[in-house]
Amino acid sequence: MTVVSEATVDESRRRSRRRARRRNTGAALLFLAPWLIGFAVFTAWPLIYSAYLSFTDYDVINSPSFIGWENYVRLFEDPKIALALGNTFFFTLVQVPLYVIVSLALALLLQHAGRSSGFFRTMVFLPKMTPPVAIGILFLLLFNGQNGVINTVLGWFGIAGPAWTTDPAWVKPGLIIMSLWTVGASVIILLTALQNVPEELYESARIDGAGRWRQLTNVTIPLISPALFFLIVVNTIAGLQTFDEAYTAFFGSGNTTYSNDAALFYVIYLFQQAFEFLHMGYASAMAWILFFLIMAVTAVQLLVSRRVVYYEGEAPK
Repeated sequence: MTVVSEATVDESRRRSRRRARRRNTGAALLFLAPWLIGFAVFTAWPLIYSAYLSFTDYDVINSPSFIGWENYVRLFEDPKIALALGNTFFFTLVQVPLYVIVSLALALLLQHAGRSSGFFRTMVFLPKMTPPVAIGILFLLLFNGQNGVINTVLGWFGIAGPAWTTDPAWVKPGLIIMSLWTVGASVIILLTALQNVPEELYESARIDGAGRWRQLTNVTIPLISPALFFLIVVNTIAGLQTFDEAYTAFFGSGNTTYSNDAALFYVIYLFQQAFEFLHMGYASAMAWILFFLIMAVTAVQLLVSRRVVYYEGEAPK
């Protein structure tokens, strides 16, 4: 009888635990339901539907017509795809390293700002709050070839500034320089990483005779490499999706006197195909090609990071 009673008690406890787990699971799903519904409606379903549309001819007005791989074949025959990809990769390859270098330089300066660092952190971060459309308009004001602020300042030193907005050779460099306006968030991330570098490592390096440059390259950069890698990955993805500022400056105004082809980035051309020409199927194919390009670039970066990124507790390779 005692054995039976103990077994009954154990079974009762197991049932109670199962009921408690079900209640906890139900409560968790209830709290997660808004996010799950939002993800399903606004992320998962659009992804699935865009994959289907990429195999169709769809102009929004008429029903989608299945055409197989024709949209993807057309991508390799469209000369503007090569132009847009070239512009996008050039912008990304130049902008991302420059963006990270400027961010690191500002973070190093802020690290030695002392008691006023809070004020300067705020001032550095504030431009990040500027809407992208406003940055595009600001670009036209600052980089105007005739009376822009940049060329006016260059004129003070006897330098004839280029036609930033009309000369195809200077359109992308101008946009790259303008993108540095929003380095604030990256600066704060790097500043936090710098503050976590143990001071005793710098003291050891100084005792060994290391100057500031060797301290930077042998101590600082290896120890903040995870933050640097994060910024490189995130900004590479953002660079490959460049749209707002360039579209506002060169396409949104409808001014055809500007060198639009020099600023025709991949996402801008995708937007045109989708919402100006109503080639939704073709635009969906473009979007999926961009997705796989970003995945491939990120995968390469992750492979490279195994050799150059050092995490806490690891010895430099």
